[in-house]
Amino acid sequence: MSRPIAVGVDGSDGSLAAVDWAADEAALRGAPLRLVNATRWAEHQLQAVRVSHEDRASQAEGVLGAMEERVRSRRPELSMTADEIEDSPASVLLEAASRADVLVVGSHGLGTAGGFIIGSVGQEVVADAKEPVVLVRPDYREDAHGTPGGGQRRVVLGLDVADARDELMEFAFDYAARRDVPLHVVHSWHAPFFHRHRSSADAESGTQAEMAAALAKVVRPFRDKFPAVKVTEESAPGRPAGWLVEAAADARLVVVGRRRASSGSHIGSITHAVIHHASCPVAVVPHG
Repeated sequence: MSRPIAVGVDGSDGSLAAVDWAADEAALRGAPLRLVNATRWAEHQLQAVRVSHEDRASQAEGVLGAMEERVRSRRPELSMTADEIEDSPASVLLEAASRADVLVVGSHGLGTAGGFIIGSVGQEVVADAKEPVVLVRPDYREDAHGTPGGGQRRVVLGLDVADARDELMEFAFDYAARRDVPLHVVHSWHAPFFHRHRSSADAESGTQAEMAAALAKVVRPFRDKFPAVKVTEESAPGRPAGWLVEAAADARLVVVGRRRASSGSHIGSITHAVIHHASCPVAVVPHG
């Protein structure tokens, strides 16, 4: 039996959206769905508003029950489990991720400057999870067939041709193939200063052609593996995070990578920017 799609639930708007996304993903994969709720929030609460173990357990049971009903209404065919776990939220989510193919969590809503807040727990989970983590915005809307408002929308994959990882491409191509939607692969780089001068136009053109050829080369094996996926490629100088956030404006999912650190936790600057500013769900795929 395939491993489940796990989703963290806490009753927030982001959590509701995450449950919908996770249910759709589980149905399309033919995988079971696992709902998890952490009841030990003491380190995240002020002393004055802490609640008893019994109250936390009762609240968790109510939240999980409501989410089970939501899933049954949306995807009645799914095999589903719901677990209330007495531990810190990050520990619960990381344990769930270790036993799942994908972990899905909700963002904490709109932040300043049009960005999103994933909170300290979400950032810890993204930085430490060994499996892909999908962050879903509170305004995520797709019907029970996985069709977003506005019809088909593409998947965007951010790729570094100097460190192109199979894990990222496999995730993005597989997602696009199962939903029969286009895939747009984006690669950008910081152009050297001299390339911005008119006298070096030929050098800049040559560099862009080389980068486009390199991108095509690393993508080609996955074009062959997923021949039904319509793929477009974009390679241009600029700031990678800005390009990805802009490309994701009309996407249903943007896929980025995170290098597994040998010690400590780390989210790269590009991935950090994308998860805070992309307007669609973001899949962070660990590699290395």
